[in-house]
Amino acid sequence: MSTLRMTSDLRRQLILGAAKRCFARHGFAGTTTKSVAAAAAISEALLFKHFPSKAALYAEILAEECEADPELADLLGREPSTATLVELIKGMVRYFLEISDGPDEEEAQRMRLMVTSHLDDGEFARLLYAKIEKLIGNTFVASLERAIAAGEATRIGSEPLNLFWFAHHAVMSAAMTRLPAIHCLSYGDAASLDRQLCEFLLRGIGLTEAVIASHLDRQLTPAVAQSAIAESA
Repeated sequence: MSTLRMTSDLRRQLILGAAKRCFARHGFAGTTTKSVAAAAAISEALLFKHFPSKAALYAEILAEECEADPELADLLGREPSTATLVELIKGMVRYFLEISDGPDEEEAQRMRLMVTSHLDDGEFARLLYAKIEKLIGNTFVASLERAIAAGEATRIGSEPLNLFWFAHHAVMSAAMTRLPAIHCLSYGDAASLDRQLCEFLLRGIGLTEAVIASHLDRQLTPAVAQSAIAESA
């Protein structure tokens, strides 16, 4: 039984490796399950036993990349707390703004794919949301509960995980306006937008003004300053 499981896991990793090469070369639209199966030297039917669709393959690749991110892994390994909650929101804001402002066209295309999925059958978006929730959801909810217990946040509604998604969707929408070469909406200075978005989202999930100011002044400002120094170097 264990040998069969190892063989299945190995096959799955071989398929993902082949899919990464195909997606990197041809993009999502230009890659087919048939081409991935050929690259993995297996039949398309065998590929479908592991991954039911091209969207499932791509969502799994993105989830693995998130899990392999050392900064995210370190954050998710921390004790749930108000500080961890602030760092999660801060990291989310930084991630989306870097995509919208940076030169990484592959990341920008991924965001566009996420947007178009909502307008199409939603399969890719549903799969990726499920994987994000599995990876981050428990840490977010546990940290929010600690903040509430410490009197550093007020409870908003009966579904705490919804607050994570509200924050996620708000910052993704803000980043979308900055994807075109000529931005759809100008928010002004990137460092100021970073701070303002963090304040908006942290208020939205229930943190008190004093706690927001304390954590952002202590944690966000040095990070912004460091980023500015790096950009000017």
